[in-house]
Amino acid sequence: MSRIKKGDEVVVLSGKDKGKRGKVIERIPKEDKIIVEGISITKRHIRATRRGQESGIVEREAPIPSCKVMLICPRCGKRARIGIKISKVSEEKLRICKKCGEVID
Repeated sequence: MSRIKKGDEVVVLSGKDKGKRGKVIERIPKEDKIIVEGISITKRHIRATRRGQESGIVEREAPIPSCKVMLICPRCGKRARIGIKISKVSEEKLRICKKCGEVID
């Protein structure tokens, strides 16, 4: 089970975007990286491949390692470590905030 999922709000811990917050757009589990909205912006040069299509420079988010971000708890609003708790009723794994103990899922 992953500790950070698509749609979670995270804060960057290190690098050029340290301290910035954003929402997770996509996870890349094989590389253990994530793409966060508005973080790690890079410029890509796009070539016109079809007739009528324009070439140019496009800014997009680049993947960053998932260990460089920390989840922001929706209840307490602080960055927090994530714990795993097994539900007694349905036997499924739930993510919990280590600071306030609230279930995140």
